[in-house]
Amino acid sequence: MKPILQNLVEMTGHRDHLRLEVSVLSTLLKLGHIVQVRALEFFVQDQVTMLRPRSWSQDGQIVSSAHDACSDPQGVPLTQLPELAQCIESRQASAQHSATGRHTLWLPVWLADRAHACLEITQSRALTRHQRDVVMGVFLVYQNYQSLLDYSERDALTGLFNRKTFEEQFARQAGARPDAAQGDDPPRQWLAVIDIDHFKAVNDRFGHLYGDEVLILVANRLRSLFRSQDRIFRFGGEEFVVLLRSVTLGQARQALERLRAAIQEHTFPQVGHITISIGFAATQAGSPVEILGRADQALYHAKENGRNRVCFYDDLLHSGALQAKVAHDEVELF
Repeated sequence: MKPILQNLVEMTGHRDHLRLEVSVLSTLLKLGHIVQVRALEFFVQDQVTMLRPRSWSQDGQIVSSAHDACSDPQGVPLTQLPELAQCIESRQASAQHSATGRHTLWLPVWLADRAHACLEITQSRALTRHQRDVVMGVFLVYQNYQSLLDYSERDALTGLFNRKTFEEQFARQAGARPDAAQGDDPPRQWLAVIDIDHFKAVNDRFGHLYGDEVLILVANRLRSLFRSQDRIFRFGGEEFVVLLRSVTLGQARQALERLRAAIQEHTFPQVGHITISIGFAATQAGSPVEILGRADQALYHAKENGRNRVCFYDDLLHSGALQAKVAHDEVELF
């Protein structure tokens, strides 16, 4: 029991979801008779619930995928694992499958009333009651700690990722390089900064309670209009940031214009109609400070030129409306 406790101490020392995941898989792998352990991630692609192995055991070590969920070649429809699919649909705590020499146990990880991942444990023999109790104990510690990490990463009002989480996720996306693509408009990664126009006037006229309701409703529209692989953050106040993954410039423009129009057309309780301004930039060249600065410049241009519009940094640069700024290493935005 002592090695398990030592592993639990190590596991709960992590402050990152992926490192925590790798640590719990390492802990489970040491329990004996286990053939393989995997951490499966659920995601939606073309309205189909998919899963893919995000981390797994290989030759006694834990390795993790270098792909985003939607570009991972190991992704398969959830229906390919019918016992697990039924478990998720009926919101059960676990599912099992047994075949000759392989016995698999699935333990879904539920966060915010949604199964976002699952631990898969495959043994050469069926779990004894004692083994199952130990596995469940490790799993519950892991799930509880995942919940704590998730809570610390999110904005309390809107439930979106907070600014503290932005640096890590942005660095991960900005460092990802898409596969070589043909054509004049290949899929790339984009950063958009979104600001509610005249939000101070909303608070001054209607009060902070209605101002908070506007922020919550805008956050809900952001969730509904972007894909599960995109990342949405609230930076504080009335400012939001979206990281768009693997889309063309044309698709990025279309998605951001769709958001702008949806907010303009929505009737907010008591407040009526509001608008947003958006600035965005590509993420494949430059440091995080530079890229965020470009999107901010485009946003400020939108604010200073009528608001309720989407501005792309490169367009403004090429037209002469903006001048490129030199980034300094001593500038800190995080």
